[in-house]
Amino acid sequence: MHTQSSFQGEVTTGTLYIVPTPIGNLEDITIRAINTLKAVDMIAAEDTRNTRKLLNYFEIDNKLISYHEHNKQSRENKLLNLLKEGSDIALVSDAGMPAISDPGYEIVKAAVEIELPVVVLPGASAALCALVGSGLPANEFYFYGFLPRKKKDRDADLERLNSIRGTLLFYESPHRLVDTLEYLYDKFGDRRITVARELTKRFEEYIRGNISEVIEWTNKGIIKGEFCIVVEGNPDFESDKKLWWSSLTIEEHVNHYIKIDKMRSKDAIKLVSEDRKLPKREVYQVYHVE
Repeated sequence: MHTQSSFQGEVTTGTLYIVPTPIGNLEDITIRAINTLKAVDMIAAEDTRNTRKLLNYFEIDNKLISYHEHNKQSRENKLLNLLKEGSDIALVSDAGMPAISDPGYEIVKAAVEIELPVVVLPGASAALCALVGSGLPANEFYFYGFLPRKKKDRDADLERLNSIRGTLLFYESPHRLVDTLEYLYDKFGDRRITVARELTKRFEEYIRGNISEVIEWTNKGIIKGEFCIVVEGNPDFESDKKLWWSSLTIEEHVNHYIKIDKMRSKDAIKLVSEDRKLPKREVYQVYHVE
């Protein structure tokens, strides 16, 4: 166990600052973020060319080093060593909060493990903007990000997500939007949905309706921009949970939890006994005998 007091006491190492950047409108950057980017010894950026444009706009002249999906493993030790030696480093992505569907999680995890201070600044988030603007419930939500490209993995995840009560948040690129909407319709039915595009930018747009209506909207013109998809949760998930396994044998029911939800057999057997209102020993015996 380790407690970090971010702004109290003497710090003998450098600090890793996680600095969100605007998702479109440059005026959305905070004064604190600008001051931090000026003050640190180095900025680790997903794309140094994009970040340099941002820095130039705010007249920030600071050293840049790349840290992205393809070099994050090799860069990690260098950045950690600089932090140990006392250098303060700001981590930024191309847009929004680092580590949210962007590089960043690994170095934060590594820094925390060796008890280096990590300070996260608040800032722009496309997912939260879309959620609040969607008109769908925001008191309980589940952020997923980009769905897998492989059909098997995508189907498994959508089956799992189908039981969630909270509002669901996805990211999607323009060339995959139509396919993703059709997958959602196939797995979730015709739920309420909002598709938000080009958030904070000149062509910001919210398309609200049922999934079938938004699919119809995609047929009316060229799809451009980056998209956030906000989908109504499943309010009837308890009843659905009781129904989905009705056609399965006990063995198939247990194997579903093991394969799809990655459970241990012991935990899967316990959950099947709860679903079916059967003694756990009875499920155990049926599963292991069959």
